[in-house]
Amino acid sequence: MRHRDPHRPRRLAALATALSALLSALLLTPSPAPAAAAPTASATADDAVPGMYNPRQNWLRAASGGLFLHWGMYTEPKHYDCASWEKAVNDSGWNPDYWVDQTKKLHGSYIVLATFHSRLGYARPWPSKIPGSCSTRRDILGELIDAAKAKGIKVILYMTDDPQWHDYAGPESLDSGAYSAYKGKNVDLTTRPGFGEFSYDNFFEVMKRYKDLAGFWIDNDNEYWEDHHLYEQIREQRPDMLLSNNNEDTPIMDTVSNEQKTGMTPDYDMPAAYMTSMPRLTESCYKVPSTGAWWYDGQDRPVDTALNIRRYIANAGTSYKSLMDFQAQVDGTFPPQQQAFIDTFDRYIDPIWKSVNGVEGGGYLYGGLRPGAFDDGAYGYTTVSKSDPTRQYIHVTTRPTGTDQVRLRDNGHKVEGITDLRTGRRIAFDQRDGSVTLKGIKDWDPYDTVFQVTTLRHKQGLYAPGSVTATATSAKDGHPAANLTDGDATKLWDADGKVPVSITLDLGDVKKAQYVGIDQTEWSPTYNRESFGRKEDSARIKDYKVYVSDDGEHWGEPVKTGVMDGARSTRYIDLDTTTRYIKLEVDSIWAAPTVTKYYNQLKIDEITVGRTYPRGHSPE
Repeated sequence: MRHRDPHRPRRLAALATALSALLSALLLTPSPAPAAAAPTASATADDAVPGMYNPRQNWLRAASGGLFLHWGMYTEPKHYDCASWEKAVNDSGWNPDYWVDQTKKLHGSYIVLATFHSRLGYARPWPSKIPGSCSTRRDILGELIDAAKAKGIKVILYMTDDPQWHDYAGPESLDSGAYSAYKGKNVDLTTRPGFGEFSYDNFFEVMKRYKDLAGFWIDNDNEYWEDHHLYEQIREQRPDMLLSNNNEDTPIMDTVSNEQKTGMTPDYDMPAAYMTSMPRLTESCYKVPSTGAWWYDGQDRPVDTALNIRRYIANAGTSYKSLMDFQAQVDGTFPPQQQAFIDTFDRYIDPIWKSVNGVEGGGYLYGGLRPGAFDDGAYGYTTVSKSDPTRQYIHVTTRPTGTDQVRLRDNGHKVEGITDLRTGRRIAFDQRDGSVTLKGIKDWDPYDTVFQVTTLRHKQGLYAPGSVTATATSAKDGHPAANLTDGDATKLWDADGKVPVSITLDLGDVKKAQYVGIDQTEWSPTYNRESFGRKEDSARIKDYKVYVSDDGEHWGEPVKTGVMDGARSTRYIDLDTTTRYIKLEVDSIWAAPTVTKYYNQLKIDEITVGRTYPRGHSPE
């Protein structure tokens, strides 16, 4: 994983037009000349917009999780030359089917293999014609790709940008002399430009050799790659390949991966620290063992079963992919406590699989009941079936204190029925005043109590998109206030850094206004923190006032004044009034002035106005 500040200045490669003949020539050469032209813009235009869909992403969008493997020369016991490490691997009986089978137990769809890693000896488990670091005679990578393909699993190769740990274990891991002789010029692999050139060549080698390699997991960018338009060339040469970037939302990448978030309340709620919003294809990568390195360090590290199951549920409940890191030993197997967790997870997830697979996170772009803090100390997530939006699931990961019921905001969904997913038992419920209450719950699961909820297909009691218009005192070019009420949550309004700011909603006539629902852009953590040397904070509404008016000129005193909780998903302001105009005045947001990236940077995807609350209850 990353071992330096990823928030360094970036020099993203320009998407310029180049002659197709020149481009073809460049792609045939593993290491183009320094003046390499960028590929044609037409091939990369879709990739330059964060959140854009591409068919190559389909398999990962359909996935729920994967297996992250850090494994190499310095996996304990350390080996200081490539031949002895390869001999130990072979003598131990390493078999690719083991990794594939464990991925299947985790109900995962892919494996990310991190061997070309800065603190694992820059090991390349494939026969390479490019000298410079450990390369095995046995084609371990090829065997893994073939074994995975046979069982419907994808393989992605980890690539590091970072040479700084070249002598981490003592001996030198990088052979500048051999690489220089190969290139016919002096190249220092211990420098970023030199290592960038070496790793660049390796991208092309594996792309050409392994047609079933699904993509690259990038940790993180190297300036040489950017200057030589590496990613654009991957798009041209292998448009099927996924590109994932760690801790940075780089536009050309398919995926942004959020690494090892900690410090949340509750501790498993890693989405509270993520900085990307739907429909961006996103991933959470985290260590399953509670202590130790990302790789096997010689100890059988403990695994917190509750924490890791709930992390998985939290990610499924926010449409993030769980990339779970397990520490493979030299023979490829996992230490006993990690293996025990995998076996437990396999048994545990089966009965509730349909609630975390083939679903999207509820309470966001795809509809669904509101996740987060429920009443009486309960906490949880919701998911919505992709194939049948009338089928939703409530995941109670922290049960309420001293009560047998759960209450959560209905987000405008009319509930028709609720059952306990594991037992099939009908659950009594009552729906009113914007919330649904599940009653008489007896069978609490120790990790995740799951309820299947049947709803009407469409939300109820909302004014239709376009029937409400919005204006604001400030808006950034390209992100006007009209985006707030157009029914398209992928088009946002941006306050252009101007807070206080006010938004006025026009209902078109004097009408009932029961509540206002606000979907803020989920591009910031929910609390002040520092991650990888980068200050972060919530760019969500804090202090606000609401005014109403029948004529848009006379407003009077505010009808609501409050502090909005800086949480994810829809926030509500209940009004219970009759009016034509509603003015929301945002006086402050949560981000501190010292966190300049988020301070006063208010963004809202959508605002809805409800005329009535859905009502319902279970039959007596």
